[in-house]
Amino acid sequence: MKAAFITSTGSPDCIQYGDQPQPQPTDNQVLVKVAAVAVNPIDTYIRSGMIALPLEFPYIIGCDLAGEVEAVGQGVTRFKVGDRVWGSNQGLIGRPGTFAEYAAVDEQWLYPTPAGQSDEAAAAGALVGITAHLGLFRSGRLQAGEIVFVNGGTGGVGSSVVQLAKGAGATVIATVGNAEKQAACKALGADLVVDYHSPTMDDEIRQFIEPHGGIDLWYETQRSPDFDRTVSLMRMGGRIIFMAGRDARPEFPVGPSYTKDLSYLGFAMFNASAEQQRECAAGIHRLYEAGGWTPNIGQRFPLSEAAAAHQLQEEGTLQGSGGLSGKIVVTV
Repeated sequence: MKAAFITSTGSPDCIQYGDQPQPQPTDNQVLVKVAAVAVNPIDTYIRSGMIALPLEFPYIIGCDLAGEVEAVGQGVTRFKVGDRVWGSNQGLIGRPGTFAEYAAVDEQWLYPTPAGQSDEAAAAGALVGITAHLGLFRSGRLQAGEIVFVNGGTGGVGSSVVQLAKGAGATVIATVGNAEKQAACKALGADLVVDYHSPTMDDEIRQFIEPHGGIDLWYETQRSPDFDRTVSLMRMGGRIIFMAGRDARPEFPVGPSYTKDLSYLGFAMFNASAEQQRECAAGIHRLYEAGGWTPNIGQRFPLSEAAAAHQLQEEGTLQGSGGLSGKIVVTV
């Protein structure tokens, strides 16, 4: 089978495209004929060696996938040949990556693709959807009627937060970088969308939240959060979620935090159990069926151009190019 893989960590051009042995499903595995995969920041961290993991080379890259069940192991009970599925959480802890024509995946990490949803959309919403759901509901305990703030409302996680929060009956504030992204974010359901280049950004937010008393749930997607600014906009008893910025060491406003009864909640999607992630997938499925889930696809590449896809993701994540809006999807 054709696959995108590396034989050592390094820059995007270390990604090779060529033949690799087709996997065979073991007892609890499903063999998926992959149709689409997505690129995530963590994919670039693993490929570059920024996150040091024990990798077995050649290492097929990628976490997300969507496609059709080609075969099942004897112990598989949730899927049958011909089912359309999507999943994430691959390429880690000895699990095979997904940037290939076929992937053997334990059934606990796969979910049924809703009727009518494309494989590209299913792959695009995989890791980011589960991440947003975990932060909002498991960690953030979001309730209807609360105000949610998220940076980067058209990004992968940000656009997922907007849609999931709106689907739960929250009021959503988001920041974006230009007028085109403002319109896109509004279309996703955000109630207030502010250009983060605007010198009046925080004044606009304060005016909007004043009747409510502040923001209930702040979902931080940026690598270097400004906690002084965040705390000043929070409501008494609010919750602040962060899930990015491994090397960030921002100043921390201790006094203003505890006198507002604020909670700081960090999480990594890959620490969540298979059962917890399956609950997230079910919630995303329900939102799709209600017409509220449209994963934001930015650019598409063929599998043979996986290196270019990684380069674009790395430029947007680490170099702040501003060229990304939505997910990068790779078709197989």
